[in-house]
Amino acid sequence: MTGADAARGSVRGVTLVLVVVGVVVGVAFAPQAWGYATEPDGTVAVVELHGSITGDSASAVVDDLREARQNDSVQAVVLDVDSPGGTASASEQLYLAVKRTAGEMPVVASVTGTAASGSYYAAAPADDIYVTPASVVGSIGVRATLPSGGLPAGEVVTGPDKGSGSTPDEVRQRVETLRRAFVGSVFAERGDRIELTREEVSHAKVYAGANGVQNGLADEIGGIDTAISAAADDAGLSDYDVVRMEAPQPSVLSQLGLATDGESADATTEQVFEYRGVDTVQYLMLHGTIETDAAANETGVTANASA
Repeated sequence: MTGADAARGSVRGVTLVLVVVGVVVGVAFAPQAWGYATEPDGTVAVVELHGSITGDSASAVVDDLREARQNDSVQAVVLDVDSPGGTASASEQLYLAVKRTAGEMPVVASVTGTAASGSYYAAAPADDIYVTPASVVGSIGVRATLPSGGLPAGEVVTGPDKGSGSTPDEVRQRVETLRRAFVGSVFAERGDRIELTREEVSHAKVYAGANGVQNGLADEIGGIDTAISAAADDAGLSDYDVVRMEAPQPSVLSQLGLATDGESADATTEQVFEYRGVDTVQYLMLHGTIETDAAANETGVTANASA
């Protein structure tokens, strides 16, 4: 073998070694490179609004929405709604929280069961509302329950109205004010899509999901997966993670004395709420039946003012 042949062989050997080393290094780093290539564009957060709306349950949802807004990886929110509504003040807090979130990122509502009264109020600011044919939407109205009794014997007050409660006429005026705010908010959020008059909306009727799409209270037929996909599209996400923020299990009795039978309202099952020892007027954005103590029924102080 000549010197030239030996040199050429040495070069080929070095080249072969370098190729083998390159292949080994490439294999070692391939999983990491693939991980970078397939990293999701962002996250869609699914926030649950399930069960009756009370101060506690509303606070949990408001906290979830705040967390979604503050998390840089969350690019869109799906509000998973299955609720007959609840107290007016808590429903208003949810409405404001959803509206604020919708101002910062796409928000899509998915009615997996019922979005009635206060829960529909909460869903109204969403960019789109998805329903199933058998789900329920609507009941846009307010009602009130008056307590029994008056000022305890022997109590001293600084003025005639201090601690005296509200008269039925005063309660009706407040209910009417809340109704106007509720209906006005719905039309402000969805006015160009609603095919009903304000008077028809104020009748507080509930509609099956398919009818809700026809009259503009909802936008599309589709389940939770369809809503998640739509929210991702709105956020420009082609590859994304989904994180579910589950609602806490409802307690038997809330701090306001509100209890449920534990079942979600649907097209065939009516929600029943029981009030025990309520000593203040309760303003409700609630679709369902209210049951009071026998003593309260005997005094005739329970007043429903739906509009």
